[in-house]
Amino acid sequence: MISDKIDRRTFLMASAASGALAAFGSKGALAAPMTAATTTDTTIDFKKLTPAEWQKRLTPEQFYVLRKHGTERAGTSPLNKEKRAGTFTCAGCEQALFDASTKFESGTGWPSFYAPLPNAVGEKSDRSFFMTRTEVHCSRCEGHLGHVFNDGPKPTGLRYCMNGVAMTFVPAASSAS
Repeated sequence: MISDKIDRRTFLMASAASGALAAFGSKGALAAPMTAATTTDTTIDFKKLTPAEWQKRLTPEQFYVLRKHGTERAGTSPLNKEKRAGTFTCAGCEQALFDASTKFESGTGWPSFYAPLPNAVGEKSDRSFFMTRTEVHCSRCEGHLGHVFNDGPKPTGLRYCMNGVAMTFVPAASSAS
């Protein structure tokens, strides 16, 4: 028999979810820096958006990095100091990119990770600035995130050096029961 009462766990989980939605939907400190409505709608084909549509969705800094393959200045991203459990997502389409447990201090001035989430990023050769590097982009919207290098820690030996402005951070829900 299904009870009409809500148990404590269900209540706490619903409360936490509501609180998170309120925090991210407001213009407070935790709000995503996007300028348009949320992009979690799966009917959007992000790969077909025009530059003008992207400019409406993103801040000028996000547009420069994600769509023009720019790089933010080292040490300027608040995400570089982020230490909480959670997920780093694409600022362009909100796709989950990196689990916070894979973040490490690289000393470079950019948020660095040793592994992306499965199928979250794509890579291609970048021959700009008279050198060859491996560019990392979001697999959903193809927004430029940064580069990957072979000088990271175990277990992968990789350093995904990401532009903080290209990502947002979603804290993990509390595990209260």
